[in-house]
Order: sequence, then structure tokens, then C-alpha cells
Amino acid sequence: MVVAPITLTSVALATLVVAAVPILVYRRLRAPLALNRRDAIAGIAVFALFAMVIERAINGYLLHVNETTAGWLSNPVVFVTYGALAAGICEEVGRFIAMRLLLKRAREKASPAANTDGTALAYGLGHGGAEAWLVGVLVQVQWIVFAVFENRGELESHLANVPADAMMRIHLILASLSPATAGIFALERLAALVFQIALSVLMWRGLRAGWRGILPLAIVAHALVDVPATLFQAGVLPLLLVEGIYGLVAVGIAGMLFKLLRRSATPA
Repeated sequence: MVVAPITLTSVALATLVVAAVPILVYRRLRAPLALNRRDAIAGIAVFALFAMVIERAINGYLLHVNETTAGWLSNPVVFVTYGALAAGICEEVGRFIAMRLLLKRAREKASPAANTDGTALAYGLGHGGAEAWLVGVLVQVQWIVFAVFENRGELESHLANVPADAMMRIHLILASLSPATAGIFALERLAALVFQIALSVLMWRGLRAGWRGILPLAIVAHALVDVPATLFQAGVLPLLLVEGIYGLVAVGIAGMLFKLLRRSATPA
């Protein structure tokens, strides 16, 4: 099997776009919104720890190690509920802790950042950018490398230690790649970036207002964002419908964020 050159090019371009957007947006808005590198780094650290380590460890235990919970989670309704809430709880608790510390620091220093949304934007770009890179870009780079080896007839020799069933799955995934799947990947990752920025703004504004209900609200909002994806994983919704929903919602939220953050260029 050979991965068509147009497919390989499409996947590479989509990966470059997803990799570049968080960085380019940060660089473009750093001066007008007084973005701080520390806030972006906090977002990166929280996603890496709470999503990639803590959440994955919990999922691994409940879905695979513990036979009782694995049995419960085989029910589609329970799986969708758990899948939506797990990411929401882990990531929003991390976001809450980090942003509370960032707000405390800004207020102690009487920084203008305490009265604008610049911290939320920088944090959201860090958090969402880390997600784009760790969940999207690095995975796609791996598939690009596999596709190049496949076209050279060298894939199985490079993956000689991979079991036969796993190798078959790799071949099937490579066979399913297309310009359309590359576009879906880019849409999904960019929509996720928009959602992470919006959730960061929501959390930041709630903390600035001293609202005690902001953490539960953020968890619910995050869970609602994850519902379509978990419905797809449960085999309830088709992928194209899920991505269409995410695309439309992301465009609407991006428009609102643009208006809101433009007003944040000057302190409230």
C-alpha cells in the first residue's frame, strides 16, 4: 500500500497549521494585550500534568485495570457521562489552581493584568497550544513518518518488534488517511484551541469577580464541550457531524472572544 503524495502533503500542511497557530496568535497579540510568557507557561504545565498525566492515569485505571469500573463504563450512557466529566474535572481543577495563583500574584504586585483578560488569553494559548502539540502535532508527525516508511516499503522493518495485530491496525490507519481526514484533524484541533481560550477567559473572569461557583460552572462547560466527542467514541454520532458541530460552535465563540478581547487592550 502507498499513501498518495497529495494525502501526505495534506497531512503535513494540516500539522504545520495546527503547530503554528497558537504560536503566531501569541506573537501577534503579545504587545497589544500585554501578554506574559509566564501565564502561557502555566497553561502548558497544567495541561501536561493534569491532562496528560493525572487524567490518563485515572482513565487507565478505571477503563482497563479495575474490572468493576471497566464493566460499568462499557455502558454507552455511563461512558459518555464519565468521559465528558473526567476531562472537565481534571483540566478545570488545574486551571482553577493556576489562575488563582496568577491572580493573587497580579494583585499583590498591583499589576494592570489583574483587571484585563490578557492573562486568560496567554494562559489559554498555553493550555490549548500544549493540547494542540501533545495530542495533535506529535501524533500526526508520527503518522507522517510511518507513511514515508510505508511508501518506501520499510515500515515493517522499522517496526519489527510490533505485534502482528498492532501492525495491521497501523496499516489500516495509513490506508484511511486522506485530504479530508487531514482537514478534519486541523478543524478539530483549532476548535479545541478556541474552546480552551474561552474556558480560560470564563475561569479568569469568575475568579476576578470572586464568584465561588466558577469551578463547578467551568467543569460543566468543559464537559458539555466534550459530549459530542464522547458520543462519537461511544459510536452514537458520526465523525462528520461531531466535527461540524465543533466547527460551527468554535466560529461563534471565536467571534465573541475577538470582540471581548479587543476591549481588553486597555484596563477595565
